[in-house]
Amino acid sequence: MSHISVLMSEVIEGLNIQPNDIVVDGTINGGGHSFEIAKKLSKKGTLVGIDQDSSGLLLSKKKLENLNPKIHLVHDNTKNIQKILDSLNILKFDKLFLDLGWSSNQFENPERGFSFLVDGPLKMTLSDNKEDVNFTAEEIVNDWEESSILDILQGYGEERYAWKIVQAILEERKKTRITRTLQLSEIIKSAVPSNYKNSAIHPATKTFQALRIAVNDEMMVLREILEKSFSRLNSGGRMIVISFHSTEDRIVKNYFRQKKQDASAIILTKKPIIASQNELLENKRSRSAKLRVLQKI
Repeated sequence: MSHISVLMSEVIEGLNIQPNDIVVDGTINGGGHSFEIAKKLSKKGTLVGIDQDSSGLLLSKKKLENLNPKIHLVHDNTKNIQKILDSLNILKFDKLFLDLGWSSNQFENPERGFSFLVDGPLKMTLSDNKEDVNFTAEEIVNDWEESSILDILQGYGEERYAWKIVQAILEERKKTRITRTLQLSEIIKSAVPSNYKNSAIHPATKTFQALRIAVNDEMMVLREILEKSFSRLNSGGRMIVISFHSTEDRIVKNYFRQKKQDASAIILTKKPIIASQNELLENKRSRSAKLRVLQKI
């Protein structure tokens, strides 16, 4: 299944790209949004695409070849944006785009361990760099205390049956180490009520989401990216963020409000922009997408 970029027209409209802009796509992955961004840029424009996942950068490279602007594809975490821009001799930039969702390509690679539908090692690490990995999902479910696992499932997954799932994990790990994605998926299914098991959303969805967020420290990284990016954004520059999780959206909303309150920016979206009915029919992934836009004064 190919990855479909969400809220494409809304992103392009919100960025208000000028031909000579320097645009940073902090989560470029397969380059879906960046392809449309690059088409708006002239030969004097610049696109910087950043991703921790080298496979996403390879897809982007193919997609973006033969387009007008200067294109820099960087294998790194966007929390290091200041170092990245320095290495490219870019002092300031005009637009930042962040799509906080995960692509189909990442989920479909069983070796990453993100999917509860395909068997793979229980890793859930996005970065290719081992030095960036503090712990894996396998370590969380096998080695962490009950209260810590419960906090992750409730806080990051908002999982209503978190306690039941954690109890099932604790019982299973007494017998054998939990090392595979389908193994964990079956444990979760065994722990939840039958009506939850048979609902439209897979019963392992929220648990896997919570573990992925914890492993990749996504919330702390998001705060870092927003702050460091804003400091290098030109006056009149814009930040667009698409979030898919209520905690992520809360971080973005509160950060934007803070910038508005200290009179350093204006919020261009009173309410988050969501997918149209047509897009929802074409792409189910867009159902939880929320887009917010901030402009620096």
